[in-house]
This record gives sequence, structure tokens and C-alpha cells, in this order.
Amino acid sequence: MRRFIQCDVFSPIPTKGNGLAVIVEATGLTDDQMQGFAAWTNLAETTFLLPPDDPTADYRARIFTPYQELPFAGHPTLGSCAAWLRTGGSPKAPGLVRQECGVGIVEIDTTGELLAFAAPPTIISPLPSDRLHAIVDHLGISARAVGRATRLDNGPVWQVLDLGSAEHVLAVDSGRAHWEPLEFVGLLGAQPEGSDSSYEVRMLASNGVEDPITGSLNAALAFWLRDQGQLDDALVISQGTAIGRHGRVHIRPSGDRILIGGDTHILIEGTLSL
Repeated sequence: MRRFIQCDVFSPIPTKGNGLAVIVEATGLTDDQMQGFAAWTNLAETTFLLPPDDPTADYRARIFTPYQELPFAGHPTLGSCAAWLRTGGSPKAPGLVRQECGVGIVEIDTTGELLAFAAPPTIISPLPSDRLHAIVDHLGISARAVGRATRLDNGPVWQVLDLGSAEHVLAVDSGRAHWEPLEFVGLLGAQPEGSDSSYEVRMLASNGVEDPITGSLNAALAFWLRDQGQLDDALVISQGTAIGRHGRVHIRPSGDRILIGGDTHILIEGTLSL
């Protein structure tokens, strides 16, 4: 029997964020068993916690979608940390959990009201014009509506289009997101004044799936916004609106680091026979 937790991440309202399954004691499971269980949960991601290989880390997390393993993902990082702490994990350094995963060590700050991970480095490069044209054609977006476009790589690779406004972002039909190969597209638009967030974000995969709230995409966007001179202070990004969620991602510059935080609610605890 293995300890199991299911949690909801990146929303102040339980069940309105992004669900995550966490197998807290995953030692002995094969790659096929992990991938098979992640497919069975049918959640955006499932994580498997293991003893670390790096002696400076507190634990090692393997992150699986129903289809593949990921080197890094945001809501699984916060949810795994919350599950590890809930089940008795004690960090080596007070106020700091160090998670080992496919991109190396990710640090998670536990001193604030919300858990927040230090965004891993992001490679920022131009989005090739042929990919931009293909995306706007598939999604039915006017090329004139795209203010900026970029390619961001922080483990996953994101093709990002700034559509100027949250209204334009929410108007995109995610049902049109079908093309080969499998690619991730991020849409960004500014919220009107008086909103409780600065931007609306959507993440569309080319298999037609829209992710409720995507910490890794928002972490990459934070680096891009800073590179563009638009991240002087803390801000909040909303995501999931188009599919009935209430995602809120808190982004905070902290010296050379950028912290990505959000609420995490433990909804289910038990044991798993696997």
C-alpha cells in the first residue's frame, strides 16, 4: 500500500484549480506502471515521489501526463511539495524545499502564505514566422491581432502569442487546436483596469486539450515579461476562465529569482494499491 493524495492547485476555490494526483511513496514502481497509472487518473499530471539522487534535494518527483513524462511542470511542483509536507516531509533547510526533477533542482519557498517555486531558467527566442502563421491559421486568429510572439523553453517549449486583451484571448476557439506535431501554445492578453488579475492566459495543446492552469507556462511568461520590462512588481495571472475554472497564479520578482505561487488544497487522502 502506498500513500496517495489528490489535490487542487492554483485556485483559492477548491475544485476550481488544476487537479493533481500524488503517489507519495513510489519506490519500486516501473516506468510503465507510472505511465499507466497517470493515464488511468486522466488528470493533467500525476506525480511520483522518490528518494532524491542529489544529496542536496529533499525528494525527487517524476511527472507524468496521461501520455508522456515531463521534465518539469508548475502545478505538480506545488502540489507535490504540499503532499510531501502533509505526509511528514521535513526539509533540510528551514523554509525551503528542494525538489529534484527532470530540469534539476527546483526550490520551493514555504515561508509565505502561498507555496511558491523559483521559476527555472527560460530560453527566450523569436517564434519562427512559419509557426506563427500556422498557429493563427489553425486557431482562426487574425495575424493583425497578434501584438507580440515568442518561443519560450523552460523544459517544456511554449509558442506564445500576445493578443493584446483578455477579451481576445477568451474569444479563441480551443476546438480548432489540432495539428501535428504535438505543440503547446500559450495565449496572453491584458485584463481591463479594475480586474483582480493583470493578464488572462490560456494554454492549448495541439491535441485539442486546454490545460486549466499551467504553472510552467506562467513561469516562462514571467521571464518573458521581465525581459520586456513588464515585471517590476508582483502580479496575478488568471487562467482557466474559458473552461469554468478560477485559476490565479501569483508571480513575484525576488532579486534574481522569480517566484510562482498559488493556493494548494488537499482534497483526497488515502492509500493506493499499485
